[in-house]
Amino acid sequence: MSLTWQDWAGLAGVAMVLAAYLLMQTRHLDGRGVVYLLLNGIGSLLVLLSLFKTFNLSAFVIQCFWIAISIYGLLRWARERRG
Repeated sequence: MSLTWQDWAGLAGVAMVLAAYLLMQTRHLDGRGVVYLLLNGIGSLLVLLSLFKTFNLSAFVIQCFWIAISIYGLLRWARERRG
């Protein structure tokens, strides 16, 4: 079996989202911190890219919401930093 760039993007995205969740649960990352938000947002974007190979509506919808929530969190984080 040969993996395409979409497969690799999806696997990298899954690894990022799972790593973020694991690191948050083990208290190595703050769930409101920029690293957690970026891992989730970029990971979800990579999973979304993988759907160009084999589309799945449910996966598409959850990744879009995951990205939107990550963007919201990043904007909130930036606003709080500015004071």
